[in-house]
Amino acid sequence: MRTLGVDLAAATRKTAAAVLEWSDGGARLAHLALDVGDEEIVRLFGSSDMTGIDCPVGWPDAFLPFLAGHLAFEPHPVLDHDGIEGRRLLAYRDTDRFVTARTGLIPLSVAADRLAHPAMRCAVIQAKIAVDYGPQARDGSGRLAEVYPAASLKSWGLLARGYKGRGGAEAQRLGELLAGLKQAAPWLDLAGHEDRLAGSDDMFDALIASLTARAVALGATIRPDATHARAARTEGWIHLPAGGLSGLSGTPQR
Repeated sequence: MRTLGVDLAAATRKTAAAVLEWSDGGARLAHLALDVGDEEIVRLFGSSDMTGIDCPVGWPDAFLPFLAGHLAFEPHPVLDHDGIEGRRLLAYRDTDRFVTARTGLIPLSVAADRLAHPAMRCAVIQAKIAVDYGPQARDGSGRLAEVYPAASLKSWGLLARGYKGRGGAEAQRLGELLAGLKQAAPWLDLAGHEDRLAGSDDMFDALIASLTARAVALGATIRPDATHARAARTEGWIHLPAGGLSGLSGTPQR
């Protein structure tokens, strides 16, 4: 099995990709790259069994009728979201609220925060994948799943905050986090890329996305239940690991 993890930025710069090759009892980091373009992501998707992408794959269901009402000068779809609680339904998806309730982490809003531009790029990448390999379900039931590295790290009992950035404190935390990951997953062969991973939170997040993709393939993530299934199909669903890192070296059940 091959899993691809993508830490998606708004443009090629700072977009990272990591491919893990899995065999009985372990995994090897077979490919690690920074400044990755759309075509390379699509190519790597095609050669991987499961892809985890760190970016929203959809928008809140309430967002489109709100915009359509505003565009058409129809007041009611807009007034339905009067007040702060109404605007929260425009800003956050069902899966975002689920992740916050489950982990205490608050994902950035795809509609009202810095994720909007990367999400537009992600939609284009999904369309390119659909042309070459067929449409991929937004709930992660196909070969593409939305992931959130900070939430994966927290689910695995590892540091989930304070390692992003170029400051000395952030670099130290990233190095400590990488050491903690190696200790928690001794079966993970980083193939000599330790220094690159310790020097780039983008590449590190791509590695975590690839590990989470493996959890998705194993059926070892929290799937949307009946309450969340409908929204997950249209808005997307962030896959949270349901077990520890030690379980990732097992045999896929999908």
